[in-house]
This record gives sequence, C-alpha cells and structure tokens, in this order.
Amino acid sequence: MAEKVIRVDDIDGSEGHDVAKRDFEVLGRTFTIDLSDDNYKRLNEMLDALGPYIDNAAEVRAAGKGRKTGRTAKIKGYTNGDVREWALREGVEVSERGKISDEVYAAFIETHPDAKPDA
Repeated sequence: MAEKVIRVDDIDGSEGHDVAKRDFEVLGRTFTIDLSDDNYKRLNEMLDALGPYIDNAAEVRAAGKGRKTGRTAKIKGYTNGDVREWALREGVEVSERGKISDEVYAAFIETHPDAKPDA
C-alpha cells in the first residue's frame, strides 16, 4: 500500500509538486512554513526588503519590574512585622506596608543588640 502526501501552500492554499516545508529566520528565531516556489521567493524578497530597516532600528524591550535603588539594611532573627511593632510602640513613624526606611532599621538594631545586619 502506498500513501501520497499532498502539501498545501500555507499562504494561498495551492497544491503542487513545488510546495515544500521552508525554514526561514527572522531576528534570530527560526520559523517553518509550507510554501510553493513562488511564495517562497516572495517571502525571501520581503525579508531582504526588511533587512535595512531591522539593521538600522533599535530593539524595544518590554518593561520589566523596577530595580531597587538602595540596599535596605535587613536584620536576622526578626521579621519586618517585628520592626513595625517596635516602631509603633516607640512612636517611630513607619508605614503599615511596603519598604521600611533604613533609619528605622538602624534604630531597631541600635536597641536590639542581637539583631545582626545581613552581609
């Protein structure tokens, strides 16, 4: 028993002996598509036409999470919750959530000799 494979052009739906799986590369990524000789020629012409634009353009990267700008003095043996509770008892202004200022950490460490900053 014989099987016959009929390739169909992914662009125009045509069938023919010249339709084949074609690989092409764009910006370092490889793609594959079934194309006839004519459509493969058009694809290569388009890629060639895009070349100067890509070569002279700057890549735009998606925005990511922001970087922390300063190093926070973190302490071992205590949680941020412990620091906040202490600050509230002492009348030191501290936010309920978010970053605890370096000054608050420093004051906490001063009054807790066993607190050791991470190196």
